[in-house]
Amino acid sequence: MKRLVVGSRDSRLAIAQSMSLIRYLKEALPDMEIELVTMKTSGDRKLDRSLFEIGGKGLFVKELDAALREKRVDITVHSLKDVPLVIPSDLPLLGFSIREEPRDVLVLPEGKEKGCRFDTIGTSSLRRGLQLKKIYPDISVKPIRGNIETRLRKLDAGEYGALVLAAAGLLRLGLEERISRYFSVEEIIPAAGQGILAIQGREGEDYSFLEGYLDSAAEKEAVCERAFTAELGADCTSPVCAHAVTQKGLLCLTGLYFEEETGKYLTGTIKGPVEDASLLGAELARTLRERSGREKKL
Repeated sequence: MKRLVVGSRDSRLAIAQSMSLIRYLKEALPDMEIELVTMKTSGDRKLDRSLFEIGGKGLFVKELDAALREKRVDITVHSLKDVPLVIPSDLPLLGFSIREEPRDVLVLPEGKEKGCRFDTIGTSSLRRGLQLKKIYPDISVKPIRGNIETRLRKLDAGEYGALVLAAAGLLRLGLEERISRYFSVEEIIPAAGQGILAIQGREGEDYSFLEGYLDSAAEKEAVCERAFTAELGADCTSPVCAHAVTQKGLLCLTGLYFEEETGKYLTGTIKGPVEDASLLGAELARTLRERSGREKKL
């Protein structure tokens, strides 16, 4: 029997995400032995400082990339929002899962009723922190790192009044009962790629067996969103974000541009054919950057 090894981070969420692919593979490849190999990444180990201080999103894929190159695993599964914009040519992204719930959510301490008052929100996302100021102008934002379970324990222990997390992670873990409020994508624009899984492999190998798992709409949305952030040179130190929706052959992209000099941000929307996904992302980024420049001169 042939063997196919799937690589994943070792968090409960990462394993749950990888299992969605493994279930598909076991049906699509009944004669193949499917194995899951997990590993702790540098981003999982270094929790005492913010992500941009320790090296950015690449720390969540470094060890998995090495395992691919050394052929210890055959494919790897990532949350797309954790994947750096620059992808090694020898380790291409093979495609994307269907997009699950993209929105962010508010989580209250266990036992607290919806609508209760709180004075601190835990998040280490600059993107979330910036947009939360508009929704909760009198509430302080406090950094937090760690996996979902760690964050929930800190919340329930009273270290935070509330958390903001990605809905997709809670839903994948069966923790939907912890969700107190969904923020609309207009209230908090999601991170580029939020709710989408990325599958990565080695250049030159046959991965045609993934065809039934990969989603073309999610691919167009991912390409569009990542083109927006790439055009702005955004990384984990920037709250730049983008969210695209595919409808009837068209893409509607909403993006946020942050002006570091002023601390202000602009949002905008663009719509066009799905075939122009990358062009649309880059065009909206340039439009917002130019608009910001004009407004600074006024």
